[in-house]
Amino acid sequence: MTSALKILKDKFGHNSFRGEQEEIINDLVENNNHCIVLMPTGAGKSVCYQIPALMFDGGTIVISPLIALMQDQVDALKAKGIAGNFINSSVKPNERTKRLDNFVNGIIKLLYVTPERFRKKDFVDKIKLANISLLAVDEAHCISEWGHDFRPDYSRIAEFRELLGNPLTVALTATATRDVQKDIIDKLGLTNDMINIYHQGIQRPNLALACTDVYDEDETMLQIEKIIEKYEGSGIIYFSLIKKLERYSQLLETKGIQHSVYHGRLEPQRRKQIQREFLSGKQNLILATNAFGMGIDKPDIRFVIHAEVPSSIESYYQEIGRAGRDGKDSLCNLLYNQADLYTQMEFIKWANPNADYYERIFRLIREDIDKVNSLGVEYLREQMSDRDRNDFRVETVLAMLDRYGVTEGTLEKRNLTLLKELPNELADDERLELKMMNDNKKLLSVVNYFKTESCRRVFISVYFGFDDQPACGNCDVCKE
Repeated sequence: MTSALKILKDKFGHNSFRGEQEEIINDLVENNNHCIVLMPTGAGKSVCYQIPALMFDGGTIVISPLIALMQDQVDALKAKGIAGNFINSSVKPNERTKRLDNFVNGIIKLLYVTPERFRKKDFVDKIKLANISLLAVDEAHCISEWGHDFRPDYSRIAEFRELLGNPLTVALTATATRDVQKDIIDKLGLTNDMINIYHQGIQRPNLALACTDVYDEDETMLQIEKIIEKYEGSGIIYFSLIKKLERYSQLLETKGIQHSVYHGRLEPQRRKQIQREFLSGKQNLILATNAFGMGIDKPDIRFVIHAEVPSSIESYYQEIGRAGRDGKDSLCNLLYNQADLYTQMEFIKWANPNADYYERIFRLIREDIDKVNSLGVEYLREQMSDRDRNDFRVETVLAMLDRYGVTEGTLEKRNLTLLKELPNELADDERLELKMMNDNKKLLSVVNYFKTESCRRVFISVYFGFDDQPACGNCDVCKE
């Protein structure tokens, strides 16, 4: 068997492992132990399953939540001469069949799929025939309903493992509190004594964490200008609201500061173009919503600014992890405006409709799906008497119906189909209220992060259950 270090040198172009990468790989390959890997964004989690995949005789299934992320990872593998591919809804049926056959026949070593793919009978019937040595669960926090990006199909991982023959499993994430870690173990169908947990803490000493109290647009703009002037290189400025993002884009334009904007309302091709320009260095500054960032592996991002208060420590930590991947000094500054809390509280409210709201929309779809497909989201809004243009409960319900497998297709393509009844999880008011309370607690943790009088890196470490981290000496609190 080729050694892990030789594969690292020959395929990945590195002479030595980082952090606990080698220990994790050895635990998987030599000891055949299941593992949970908690590693900061940009610390090299993917190597922890990609190298074992090349060392095992059988194939590796990688469960990943995002189609765009799969594409990026598979492109990177192919550039290294590694036989990897993906299957998702963006791939034509004939090509899906070909890729699946290639995996079953051992031509493809790594196959990336979304968890929703396991709903498809033809996929399940065929994948059972494959010789699978390793199951890698990427973005494993999606397993937990208490995580910040719950995907219901992720909670069926134990079922997937069983139909795959209970292969060796590694779950990887940058963001998992102790409660989420427990949930991951449970949903994998494992117990504490069956799995080893590796965590590197918040070991990004080159990131200078800071918070700045701002009161209005002028103060926010002043801070943004100061950072742009001080830090040469690339930067990302995150916003919660597209309207606010566009306003600051106008302000930067009037000052002659070159930049691009990235958000979910742009056409897919335009988003790809902006991403390519940023990665290539053609454009150095980008104003973005949280739609931007997954799969962005640009080493020289010198600053990440949050121009609005983020919704959780989890999302904040994931976004600042995009800075300073080359190990050089980089700034992560949260511009804290008390008024932003109202925006986030509204977001939480709209993201957590009650059981009655779910039931009413489900009934509208069931009673006249042709009309719903024909008239789209606006028709549902009218029927629900939603007059607030910021109210996105209809979109939340449609997304959750899709995630729970209640519907298939989209209103945009006018092919929405009803597959089954409303699940108990979306009809239980007590459970839905508990979820909203949990989201509000996450927002409160961001407030406490801003107000903390101790080291900011220690605050984040404790939040994720790492209580033994020393003060960083590099955040604004430590320096003061």
